[in-house]
Amino acid sequence: MSAFGIVALAIVALEDRAPPPPDFNALERQKKRLLFQGRAEAYQDVVDPITDPILLIRNAKVAMANPAAKNFLGNHIIGEDVRVAIRHPAAADRLANPNAEHTGEPILLVGVGSADQRWELRIHALDDGLKLVQLSDQSSRYAAERMRTDFVANASHELRTPLAAIKGFIETLENPEAGKDEDTRARFLTIMYREADRMQRLVEDLMSLSRIEAEKYQLPAEPVDLAKLVAEVRTVFLNGRSKNEDNFVMSLPDNLPMIQGDHAQISQLLHNLVSNAIKYGRRGTPVSVAVKPNRNGSMLRLSVTDQGDGIAAEHIPRLTERFYRVDKGRSKSIGGTGLGLAIVKHITERHGGRMEVTSEQGVGTTVAIFLPVIKPQGGSITIPDVI
Repeated sequence: MSAFGIVALAIVALEDRAPPPPDFNALERQKKRLLFQGRAEAYQDVVDPITDPILLIRNAKVAMANPAAKNFLGNHIIGEDVRVAIRHPAAADRLANPNAEHTGEPILLVGVGSADQRWELRIHALDDGLKLVQLSDQSSRYAAERMRTDFVANASHELRTPLAAIKGFIETLENPEAGKDEDTRARFLTIMYREADRMQRLVEDLMSLSRIEAEKYQLPAEPVDLAKLVAEVRTVFLNGRSKNEDNFVMSLPDNLPMIQGDHAQISQLLHNLVSNAIKYGRRGTPVSVAVKPNRNGSMLRLSVTDQGDGIAAEHIPRLTERFYRVDKGRSKSIGGTGLGLAIVKHITERHGGRMEVTSEQGVGTTVAIFLPVIKPQGGSITIPDVI
């Protein structure tokens, strides 16, 4: 082969190994990917400290998520279709539709996470087709609104029932024939008085609860002798309800420290607990009231125990809800308003204490209140980490 042929073959070989001409479309796509990756990383630094779940969406896929979003939706969501990451029909079209308009108005999501949770989802359109998705947990707000609505409905019902009864008896007594019957008149007036008294107790409890809530952030500073207060309540009980001292059993060690509190509210708390124990304990059985320091002496444990039918475990977490009754018929027949333990709870919280309820069916119930004591040097309240 001639020298010219060899050179020609070499040129052909070099041309075979030469790279193809650049694909400018691919280069543009790579540039955009790198640019987006840089933008996502910049957003990552901004949203990572935010406690609300935050997602960055591109082409209907999750491109970035902060730790809160990963904890809530799972670490696997990066790269997933956003409709899989957030499984909710109200959000699916907005998140996946590239032409959807986003004004930042919240979308309510019910059932994401758990059946009781309420989330508000907001979508913000960014540059280059990006969408910033924010999830905000509104469960507590919706629960508070539900409690407010239930409270108004229950209060209205509790007041309407005795009012209707009183009005009905008045209309009956207006009848000349019924009014002449002394026995009927006396019986109706007795019932009317009882219903009016029930309304009065309810209004007083509602006003009391309102006052306690208004003062909930004002830490009481009055020294209160809890042992002396228990003895006073026992005297009131024996004079008003029973002459048998065995029906009220006290356990009060000597030299108990004073607590820092509101004397009137602590007295109300104790009266409510003792009154409940009397109402729901079996006839002839004693009510036991005990006060003792906790393990490290920073709190006093006030407990009131009855020997009644007890309370089923599923009811105990709800006992301090307003108007919640385990046995509605019995509670109303013995004059309960359904607010007693709610008042006890709020007084306890205002004093920096805590409340425990334990019960065994067929044996009885104990309500224990832990209240901080005054420091020996007269300083501020000490609330222990472990009680």
